[in-house]
Amino acid sequence: MQRILVIDDDPAVTSVLKRGLSYEGFAVATATSGQEGLALERQRSSDLVVLDIMMPGLNGLEVLQRLRAADEHLPVILLTARDAPVDQVHGLESGADDYVCKPFRFDVLLARIRSLLRRQHTDHPVILHFADLTLDPASHTVQRSQRVISLTSLDFKLLQEFLLHPQQVLSKDVLLENWKRRENHACFRRFVTWDTFYERRGDVSSSATGCLLWNPVRVDPATRHAFQLCTSRTWAI
Repeated sequence: MQRILVIDDDPAVTSVLKRGLSYEGFAVATATSGQEGLALERQRSSDLVVLDIMMPGLNGLEVLQRLRAADEHLPVILLTARDAPVDQVHGLESGADDYVCKPFRFDVLLARIRSLLRRQHTDHPVILHFADLTLDPASHTVQRSQRVISLTSLDFKLLQEFLLHPQQVLSKDVLLENWKRRENHACFRRFVTWDTFYERRGDVSSSATGCLLWNPVRVDPATRHAFQLCTSRTWAI
């Protein structure tokens, strides 16, 4: 779940954004001052920050400067009543990724948030970890117990899907739906069935690479169409 930090001294704004963004599936934290927002960011490391400018104490541009010093890639949207063109230019040149004027439409702000997060994921994909398994989307490498594993493109993408949803039971339909949002899933549909997946898992598990990679993936013996990445041999259904 992607994490969003909202920093605004107006409780009406933080309340609306927390409720709306939580409904859209984000983990939302709010702060009513620049100091509180920086403290929260040090604790939780957000995927995106929505930041007001006119706040008591540290103003938004000062907070932005400190956020940029800590993480130059963190997406930041300035959400402010200062709507003059000169203010917008100054905010963007100070390091903001986007600038939204109040009053604002929630659906427009949501679209801007999603756009920035998609861009962030493309430009700086997150390294995925689970137990001793590591997948780096940027370098297209997988390691387990510090041993490099060579994978086909399809194996890599399937493992990436499990690592994006660790310990969650994923049905065939859920895997296909997740895949469909990003890729042409025709070849994946042929792969993610009980017979082909189980045979594939059996084939690769007979090799050293297969034992390293697919042993943590469990197939539900009841439905034969659900899979889970887990650390134990016990199914969590």
